[in-house]
Amino acid sequence: MSQTEPKLPILGLTTLMFTIFSIVHTQLPAMSEEVVPEPKQEQEQEQEQEQEQEQEQEQLSAVDLYNRGVDKLEAGDYGGAASDFSDALKLDPNDADSHYNRGYAYQNLGNQRAAVYDYTEAIKIKPDYQQAYINRGAAYLSWSKYKEAIADFDEVIKLSSKNEAALLSRGNAHHQLEDYQAALADYQEVISHNAKNVMAYYQRGLTYNQLQQHEEALADYNEALQIKPTFAEAFHNRGITKFKLENTEEAIEDLEKAAELYQQEGKTESYQSAMDAIKQIKEFSGS
Repeated sequence: MSQTEPKLPILGLTTLMFTIFSIVHTQLPAMSEEVVPEPKQEQEQEQEQEQEQEQEQEQLSAVDLYNRGVDKLEAGDYGGAASDFSDALKLDPNDADSHYNRGYAYQNLGNQRAAVYDYTEAIKIKPDYQQAYINRGAAYLSWSKYKEAIADFDEVIKLSSKNEAALLSRGNAHHQLEDYQAALADYQEVISHNAKNVMAYYQRGLTYNQLQQHEEALADYNEALQIKPTFAEAFHNRGITKFKLENTEEAIEDLEKAAELYQQEGKTESYQSAMDAIKQIKEFSGS
């Protein structure tokens, strides 16, 4: 090629990298065992009964608030959900699930700092809370705190060595730190457990692109599209990869397919990005 080759960006991890676990569902009011009281003065017994009733009411109120918060999460009302979990925590500050779900609400609102706080509180209460570790790691990824994210995913993998979400997300964090070999190792581990994990192939393709190993990247995008034939981002990156491998005609075909899928999905910016890439390739190739 005699002209200067246009610099067409490969889509990165930013739009697809974060997999956070969803909400913890409805709680039931705690059931206490019936204890036969020792003989006491009638007045003392009445006072104790009143206190028990108050405590039971508080407990039920915390559960009601929690469950209302879950309903709001499912409806996408993250601000309202966070408020309900805050009120529930005033009544029961040691409920790990309320902290977790409030963290989930904050994470969906883009408040990663608040999400990290709540996931941390949940982990303090329940040290083996895998979902909280994964979501805190995802929050750290969004916050560009990649080493902290890796530490959280390490904890999950210690608890569950085949946890695909943790392995995949740790690979993403390694990729962001430009530790590409570590990223490849994590993606390969996911694929060894589940050969149908589309994101493992897609993200390994991204890493191969970064290493200028475009043939390997092409093979991974092919695998991803075998698993998910409507994967617009995989078509997009396969198109760019084919262009780098000097297969202009097929590159344009893939980018046109990506643009079509983006349009169907209402992804205006991604659609425009694909169309711009097509224009640059055509101008470069003189077609």
